[in-house]
Amino acid sequence: MSFQFGDTGAELLRLVEAAGEGASALQAIDIVALDVGDIISITDWFVIASGTNVRQVRRIADQVEEAVKSAGGDGPLRIEGLEDSLWVLLDFGPFVVHVFHEETRAFYDIERLWSDVQRFNFVESQAN
Repeated sequence: MSFQFGDTGAELLRLVEAAGEGASALQAIDIVALDVGDIISITDWFVIASGTNVRQVRRIADQVEEAVKSAGGDGPLRIEGLEDSLWVLLDFGPFVVHVFHEETRAFYDIERLWSDVQRFNFVESQAN
């Protein structure tokens, strides 16, 4: 994959990329990473992905956790939203993964809030 962040914080960036690849492995759609570290103090990166149904959202969240652990990272500090699986948040500390049901993602449009940050698309490995 040609997803390039640069060489600062290589370990963190490797885990962010692993999260995106984990989502991609289950055909998540519109997978992006947002560099929010200069804007908010609670985390450095958001990874955002969508699924087309709640079962897929739950499976994507599970796969992201597994991919990050396989890449040498720790599991999430906390997970929110698994009960209804419309918006699952996996907080890994330095990065947060948001896995949305596609309609929920469109409704909240959180990327609009962060439209001025650098955005990286996981285009090459996404499903059509």
